[in-house]
Amino acid sequence: MAAAPAAAGAGAGRGRRSAATVAAWGGWGGRPRPGNILLQLRQGQLTGRGLVRAVQFTETFLTERDKQSKWSGIPQLLLKLYATSHLHSDFIECQNILKEISPLLSMEAMAFVTEDRKLTQETTYPNTYIFDLFGGVDLLVEILMRPTISIRGQKLKISDEMSKDCLSILYNTCVCTEGVTKRLAEKNDFVIFLFTLMTSKKTFLQTATLIEDILGVKKEMIRLDEVPNLSSLVSNFDQQQLANFCRILAVTISEMDTGNDDKHTLLAKNAQHKKSLSLGPSAAEINQAALLSIPGFVERLCKLATRKVSESTGTASFLQELEEWYTWLDNALVLDALMRVANEESEHNQASTVFPPPGTSEENGLPHTSARTQLPQSMKIMHEIMYKLEVLYVLCVLLMGRQRNQVHRMIAEFKLIPGLNNLFDKLIWRKHSASALVLHGHNQNCDCSPDITLKIQFLRLLQSFSDHHENKYLLLNNQELNELSAISLKANIPEVEAVLNTDRSLVCDGKRGLLTRLLQVMKKEPAESSFRFWQARAVESFLRGTTSYADQMFLLKRGLLEHILYCIVDSECKSRDVLQSYFDLLGELMKFNVDAFKRFNKYINTDAKFQVFLKQINSSLVDSNMLVRCVTLSLDRFENQVDMKVAEVLSECRLLAYISQVPTQMSFLFRLINIIHVQTLTQENVSCLNTSLVILMLARRKERLPLYLRLLQRMEHSKKYPGFLLNNFHNLLRFWQQHYLHKDKDSTCLENSSCISFSYWKETVSILLNPDRQSPSALVSYIEEPYMDIDRDFTEE
Repeated sequence: MAAAPAAAGAGAGRGRRSAATVAAWGGWGGRPRPGNILLQLRQGQLTGRGLVRAVQFTETFLTERDKQSKWSGIPQLLLKLYATSHLHSDFIECQNILKEISPLLSMEAMAFVTEDRKLTQETTYPNTYIFDLFGGVDLLVEILMRPTISIRGQKLKISDEMSKDCLSILYNTCVCTEGVTKRLAEKNDFVIFLFTLMTSKKTFLQTATLIEDILGVKKEMIRLDEVPNLSSLVSNFDQQQLANFCRILAVTISEMDTGNDDKHTLLAKNAQHKKSLSLGPSAAEINQAALLSIPGFVERLCKLATRKVSESTGTASFLQELEEWYTWLDNALVLDALMRVANEESEHNQASTVFPPPGTSEENGLPHTSARTQLPQSMKIMHEIMYKLEVLYVLCVLLMGRQRNQVHRMIAEFKLIPGLNNLFDKLIWRKHSASALVLHGHNQNCDCSPDITLKIQFLRLLQSFSDHHENKYLLLNNQELNELSAISLKANIPEVEAVLNTDRSLVCDGKRGLLTRLLQVMKKEPAESSFRFWQARAVESFLRGTTSYADQMFLLKRGLLEHILYCIVDSECKSRDVLQSYFDLLGELMKFNVDAFKRFNKYINTDAKFQVFLKQINSSLVDSNMLVRCVTLSLDRFENQVDMKVAEVLSECRLLAYISQVPTQMSFLFRLINIIHVQTLTQENVSCLNTSLVILMLARRKERLPLYLRLLQRMEHSKKYPGFLLNNFHNLLRFWQQHYLHKDKDSTCLENSSCISFSYWKETVSILLNPDRQSPSALVSYIEEPYMDIDRDFTEE
């Protein structure tokens, strides 16, 4: 944006019209038409030309115009601010002017975040809008950045108090006036500079909140390695500051949001992956590496995450922080909720928490009476919840990043899991009181509630921690690890190596480990609870990877299978997300496990129950296909075993008998192929393609692949659409080769979960894609020439 000429700035306070003003008015010596002033200023703001600042008007004119438009004297105050903020100023008068401007904007901003928004529409030219329009935002940016300017080798300095006022005014303007935050985000040097203001405790909270808002709208992610002395800055934060800083980190270490990860097509993801390979690490990956290089960073996060309420910041300092929050709008709704809880408890417990009104604060801003600084326990708890939310999110993102193994090692070493286990009952899954905290405008069951968000973030962390990693056994205590060993010994199978290698000094303590605690609350969860999905995902991640009989039996002995079947059959769950998570968990729990199938048959003991179960499976194969895959794989293994116990299960289990029928397998196969297409494949539904491949691989083992392909052809013809299914399947398999042959992790997952070597997967796909029409196992042999459409280009640049 164009800056006002120096001459204009020098004469602004003495009522002289600048040359820029005359130029802006087209050379006319008279006054601009009052009705057009704001329009001209807005146009100048957008173009950087013409009228852009208050300094381009005379004070006399602005005063006269203010009488009609009621601008609260803001343009005149900006004129004075220009005149008193030059490089050689001592800034004393400048700070006094800022204190005049601040309340004019703060009250308006406070109204904006409550139900009074209708009173502050832009068409009424509220104070923040006028402040920005007359160049106030750009002027404050210049004032804040004065310390970056050197005069004769010495850098200019401004007081923390003045910086604080500037930051508050900027934030209030961002809150109320559209476009201001985006304009600040475009000033990359300013955004980087803001980080340096966090070195002072007096300006930390205001700076952190403004940075968070700016980064939230910034098109390009900021790089933390460009922040001067990042390691020193973060290392010098106290625990309270570090927790607040995590809110900024949440924006800087997460990949730019391009939509729901599960919903994004794999074509788009593959194209993005190819592009990123040529560009090198993303900004988020660079930022994660920068943080992990800071000595003690992860250790401090673990301490924050596991800190008990009694160990949190003392009452007096927390009250001081809440006073800051009271004037800092980003936290106004949270504070509103905190105060409501505090007031309710005060009425019952006579434990009143008093916040001194402006102008009455004593030393440290707090009354000396001890009764007045007694903090209600619910407020202490909510204080910790708000902090832990941010910390757990950062740890979760780091666990899913490129340095996953490094992060895993550190959070194991710093005992994050035992610490969370100790907090489980009293904080993470504590019982709600009658006055349970909810945010303004929300209800107790809303996912925005801090209590609920903490639980979901905790479950996401457990899912990331357990997923395909040996450290998952840290979720157990010593007694439970011994139980796993006993299960293996009784079954006469080798003990899981990861269990033997687990460092017993790092596991959970107490009567129950974290996994067991999770199972207990999971079984008590109401049918309509939003937690069911996340709980099932967290437990399923413990079972993922190479199938472990001991792990399955550990969970079966705790009634997990019966709980899942109750939810699917007896409660007739309607939520698609919850059903999918329960089907996935049930598949992992039952896979290759004879005891699990016996338990299933014992629970689903009538035809009526079994029909309800099949109805749930068939209602959405995208949701249930993983269970279909696991049962199909289990059936194949059981049929090849010579064991009385297995033979008994094969003869009695309704589910195995149902899956063993060729018409059933063909029905599943036809629908699995028909509901997906290359252009609509996502991380969520690509499992349908892999399940269809599992059915055909097992058919190939039995030399029945041609039979299955011939049956698919007949089913096509019966639907009066010859070729439509097999052409689609051919394209899907071509994509499968492109997608999986270059991604080691995915191929390993396929191999581990199916117990079928990846080479057999590749061979089967190659056989199916064989272009020889004489091959009985090639898809093209079953597509009639007139309907052939197998060479379609599905690449997405």
